[in-house]
Amino acid sequence: MDMFATDDDVAQWELALLPLKGAARLPVLLPLAWHLRQRDSLRAVALADEATQLLASAPEARPARARLLVLRAEVAWLMGELETAQAQADEALQAFRELGEHAGCADTHWLRAWIAVDNGDHLYRDAELARSAQAARDAGDAEREAIADAASARWAVLRDIGSARERWGDRFDLAADVPPALDCWINDFLGIAASQGSDFGGAAGFYLRTYEAALETGQVRAAIIAASNIGEKFSNLNDHHSALEWMQRALDLARPTGWPRSIGAALLHTADTVRRLGRLDAADELLHEALEILRPYAASRLFAIALQYQGDLCLARADYAGALDAFERLAVRADVLDQADFRMVARRGQAHALCFLDRPAEALVLAQQAVELAHGHDNTYNHIAGLRVLALIHSRAGAHHLLPAPEGMTEANPTLHYLHRALAIASTITGYTVPGDLYDALAAEYARLEDYRRAYDMARAASVSHEKTHSQEATGRAIAMQVHQQTEQARAEGMHHRELAMSEARRAELLQQTSATLERLSAIGQEITIHLDAAAVYEVLNRYVQALLAPHVFAVYLIDGGRALVPAFALEGGQPMAPTRIELDHTTAWCARCVRERSEVYVQDAATEPVRGPLPDASASALYVPLVLGERVLGVVTVQSTQPHAFGERERLIFRTLCAYGAIALDNAHAYRQLQEAQSALVSQEKLAALGALMAGVAHELNTPIGNSLLIASTLEQKTEELEKTLNGPGLRRSELTAFIADARRASELVMRGLRSAADLVASFKQVAVDRTTEQRRTFNLQQVTHEIVATMMNRIRASSHRIVVEVPDGIALDSYPGPFGQVITNLINNALLHAFDGREGGRIRLMAHPAVDGRVTIVFDDNGGGIAPENLTRIFDPFFTTKLGQGGSGLGLSISYNIVTSLLGGQIGVTSGPHGTAFTLELPLVAPSPDPAEPVTIY
Repeated sequence: MDMFATDDDVAQWELALLPLKGAARLPVLLPLAWHLRQRDSLRAVALADEATQLLASAPEARPARARLLVLRAEVAWLMGELETAQAQADEALQAFRELGEHAGCADTHWLRAWIAVDNGDHLYRDAELARSAQAARDAGDAEREAIADAASARWAVLRDIGSARERWGDRFDLAADVPPALDCWINDFLGIAASQGSDFGGAAGFYLRTYEAALETGQVRAAIIAASNIGEKFSNLNDHHSALEWMQRALDLARPTGWPRSIGAALLHTADTVRRLGRLDAADELLHEALEILRPYAASRLFAIALQYQGDLCLARADYAGALDAFERLAVRADVLDQADFRMVARRGQAHALCFLDRPAEALVLAQQAVELAHGHDNTYNHIAGLRVLALIHSRAGAHHLLPAPEGMTEANPTLHYLHRALAIASTITGYTVPGDLYDALAAEYARLEDYRRAYDMARAASVSHEKTHSQEATGRAIAMQVHQQTEQARAEGMHHRELAMSEARRAELLQQTSATLERLSAIGQEITIHLDAAAVYEVLNRYVQALLAPHVFAVYLIDGGRALVPAFALEGGQPMAPTRIELDHTTAWCARCVRERSEVYVQDAATEPVRGPLPDASASALYVPLVLGERVLGVVTVQSTQPHAFGERERLIFRTLCAYGAIALDNAHAYRQLQEAQSALVSQEKLAALGALMAGVAHELNTPIGNSLLIASTLEQKTEELEKTLNGPGLRRSELTAFIADARRASELVMRGLRSAADLVASFKQVAVDRTTEQRRTFNLQQVTHEIVATMMNRIRASSHRIVVEVPDGIALDSYPGPFGQVITNLINNALLHAFDGREGGRIRLMAHPAVDGRVTIVFDDNGGGIAPENLTRIFDPFFTTKLGQGGSGLGLSISYNIVTSLLGGQIGVTSGPHGTAFTLELPLVAPSPDPAEPVTIY
């Protein structure tokens, strides 16, 4: 029996079990129960109970009984009953050894290793994983052996990443096509290794593959852990909102299982993310709930993580005594677990707390130890954090405590020395945004030393960092949305195929002699499921129900708020029925009973029923079928006839099949509507982010004229004071007065020039901002609007070391929408800066317009960059398509631009590209088309 199986395999066993009776069920019952052990633990145990009863009279039943004992032990482990799980696993292992069943021994050693993890016995864990690999080798099972090795590798990384890479780095062929169960654990190992090396973007990618493979193979606990790890990596990259989405996904997976360790872990990681968002009271509540749940796991690594998060929360709340206590307890657990990451965090946290408890000498020693540990293990993230604590210790010590200066110090004081070291290391982390507060700390220290020039430079860097962080949050949400879309699509496809397979099997069982009917039903199912609009699904269902069953009543009821059924589509005699709300706890309503029992209800003759229920007077028989999708019930569908016994076995089969297709189609329609809403929300966020970047650019452009004016004004003030002293002193010569007047005239000219420039820029910004936020139609000069848009982007263009050439003649007037037009130009500039000049400086962007011909103007935007790959050229206008995912690209800019140009502006946009650059050509009418009020234009 395989260690893990895919959802498709489980679906096949589910189908195969349906027609079987008695002992014939055993060959299917055993693998189905085994592979449901994490997918649905309670049902797995129920199937195991049934199998145990059937095995009482079966010959050679010992291997099956031992396998069922491992199943029960795993469920006990998941439920936190560790002693029971250990005892059952020991008993099963003894049975497998006596039978010489090496694969069973491998699976039992694997389970005993994870029981050891939750008990905090990591030496026993390593030994059991090694025994699992050896038993798999004895069984000749390479996949089981590789899974055990991958798990050993992931734990070795936490102990010593250098030794782990040396021992396990060449064990796995990353280019090979491996089974999904093994892929789960290889990517988990790679994710932990990337995380320990502070490659948080890479780690998130590995954990995402772990998450998908774990769900596909029924490893739900591993999927919960992977979702939490993805959230943690987003948090490390300062995208706390995306982190919270993944933490919520982990919690949504964990809560229905009732597994205390998984629920506690999800709560724990959610608490830390909430803390990073500054919601300390909410974080405290979540952390306390997690600690209560995890108290039986006090010896585990997870409880050590809880101590770390508790210490961090105490620091955030200025409870330094509480923080010191938490980190001291963490230090003890770190030594017991022999895990380097906890040793770093414990020492750094103790140092941070001691610093504020006025014990700087002790804090200094512990912080230095934390930095040395992080450096020795190539953990740049903890290295940076340790250096910042060292800077904090020296900054707070001041003149009251004489602390030794660091060796090789070249800065003015130890605080600046450590902050600059942290800044240098932070710049090496791929995908990491240097926090603005690090630059703020440097600016504050330079200002304290009265080095205002460098303080100003650091303050500007801090501003850029804060702006970049806000931009990356929007990008992170786009990535999270895309990941969510991909994952849900994959799961929906799997569920779709499963439902189709089940429907096909039921039809084949009862209608083997009617292949023509089967073919027709299949074609009908394709027509039903192709629609993504609920109203269209209802119409197609009604058409085929009327054609195949000819009912007097056809109605679809959907669950509303989990408490009642409401009609979504209901016809009696071809006419709409009056809407009727039916409570789910209604005792006599057959439709409510159908939903509650999740099973078909067939009323053959309503006249013979003791209670008629809410049935139309003309209905003599009725058939109710629940709309079921996986474990969810969407509602109920009913057909009713004026004749009793109207629906035979064939009619009921047809109706069940149509309902199965209908459930899939309605769920797809609901998911599609949610996706559309999510895309709209995402585009709104992107528009706000673009306006924020616009404001930042204008603010930067204003700095120069206003700063120059301020400098000249202060110089003039100084000259005036000197003139006053001369006048009140030895006397004022004519030549001095003449020179002062000349200087004052030149100064006033320069001040006025600077202020006029600032005023013009503000006026441009006001017009662009109004256009961008209102999408108001007006007549505008193309040259003027183009220059206003480019002026707001000059900050980013110059910062990228590129230049832009604008060749737009005067006199071209458009009656159109300057705001959306500006967004198109801004998106094209951003796209060029992000993609065109990869690794190059001194690039050239050009924006040209040709005089209007035949009521249209041609605008060309080109660059001299590297061009677009031919295989990508046909996809660049697709939503969410980007080659820079996670590096600033959301995949929405060109899609939005295409929709604006072709719909609202009434024009066309095309692209050509080659090795020497890319050119976008816009053909726009001078007068934009008037929108049809009955059909609003959908830009996005």
